[in-house]
Amino acid sequence: MPRMVITHDVVEIERWLKGKDERASALEQVGSDVTDHVAADGSNRIAVSATIHDMAALQAMLDAPPPEVAALMESHGVVPPFTVYIEP
Repeated sequence: MPRMVITHDVVEIERWLKGKDERASALEQVGSDVTDHVAADGSNRIAVSATIHDMAALQAMLDAPPPEVAALMESHGVVPPFTVYIEP
């Protein structure tokens, strides 16, 4: 299973970090081993990594987030666009 990293900005790091469990639960629909990362430079740039078992479902979730995922993204202060990296 490939490893994936998604990067994007957030409104506020602390606000985003508070949603860790909800975010992991949502991503575990398509993967496992969800890990959050914050930029070392103190910016509002973050990354989420995970091992993905359903790439098509991940892409669908990113292209058109289901209402519950979109609500989580909004409450966590997610700022699109997303950059997605996949381990070859």
